[in-house]
Amino acid sequence: MRARRGFIAALVVLVWVVGAQAGSERRAVRTLSTEGLAKVSDYIRSEVATGKIPGAILLLQQHGKPVYYENFGVRDVATEISMGADTIFRLYSMSKPITSVVAMMLVEEGRLSLDDPVSKYIPAFAGMKVGIETKAGDGKVSLTLAPQERPVTIKDLLRHTAGLPYGFYGGGPVRELFAAADLFNSDLSNADFVAKIATLPLAEQPGTVWDYGFATDVLGRVVEVISGKKLLQFEKERLLDPLGMSETAFYVADPAKFARIAEPMPEDRRISPTTEIRDIRKPVKWESGGAGMVGTVGDYARFAQMLLNGGTIDGRRYLKAETVALMASDHIGPETGIARDQNYYPGGSSGFGLGFAVRTSVPSGTSWPLGEYRWDGVGGTFFFIDPEDDLFGIFMVQTPSQRGRIQLDLKTLIYQAMGR
Repeated sequence: MRARRGFIAALVVLVWVVGAQAGSERRAVRTLSTEGLAKVSDYIRSEVATGKIPGAILLLQQHGKPVYYENFGVRDVATEISMGADTIFRLYSMSKPITSVVAMMLVEEGRLSLDDPVSKYIPAFAGMKVGIETKAGDGKVSLTLAPQERPVTIKDLLRHTAGLPYGFYGGGPVRELFAAADLFNSDLSNADFVAKIATLPLAEQPGTVWDYGFATDVLGRVVEVISGKKLLQFEKERLLDPLGMSETAFYVADPAKFARIAEPMPEDRRISPTTEIRDIRKPVKWESGGAGMVGTVGDYARFAQMLLNGGTIDGRRYLKAETVALMASDHIGPETGIARDQNYYPGGSSGFGLGFAVRTSVPSGTSWPLGEYRWDGVGGTFFFIDPEDDLFGIFMVQTPSQRGRIQLDLKTLIYQAMGR
């Protein structure tokens, strides 16, 4: 019975996920070995069996077709409903690439420029100061405010060089101010959210440090200002509905779908010391372009395949191929002089593009592909797109505490299955 459920779920994903354009030329690329994929399955089964996660879904798609799909465990240990392709997950920061893509659509249309100051669309940004920390002889740290040496730009929002940290990991007076503002727990409209953030100081001068935080949320508000529509409305019209991403939204509106929601283990519900994982059954005002979306593996697979195809799927173009290439290029490399914050999440072998981490060097002891781009969410989900092998992978799980370890282990096993 379990095997039949897995087969049916795989067929569902196969129907949802459309392949690359017909007739496109295929390069000789690596394939995934049966033995290697068995180790991938064994690893995830062990995570479930030892009680670290309730369940998970892994999809690997190459040349436009699923080459691996499996459901593991249950959606929620409280209900014991088996994991399935229709399970709804909190995407958290996997929302960022979606917001980045719709912003780049506006760039292609000439309605937005990467060099535009954010203040062109959100005037309050012109008056934001930069927090400068100084240490007195007695070791006491104080905060002074300095003017911006140059304006925060749209490109800064896309590549996280806007000086807008999350703040929940501490590290100085500005981050403490961001943490005290409790922005993650403030259910404001995007307009009110941005008005609140504009009262805080920037953590660094614009364009000087990759500092992960609320930049993509501000970008979502810019999209609203330009389009004259709420973020989700614009995303649905231009991207989500045309792609068939019908389950992707900012909360689950239909009570009939509540049983499909994936939940973490009961003791694994904190994304930070002050913030619990969100109850996505409750309606929200805040359409967080940086961390608020929910969705299914099939929905995100449509999005990933479109990007892997160079911006097109089903004969419809969403972005130009050169725009996708620009987004998947490193924009914070050594030549830019941009420093990296204390928790540089992409890791030492990667830079950052316009919405994604981008692999710029090969990790020691591997032959992992250059140009792979990817991101993940604090709830545990992650995805990667590997143009060299014409492959993408999506892992869906809800586990804030185990996500980093599992992501590295799985990526290693997947690439080992390809002989990398």
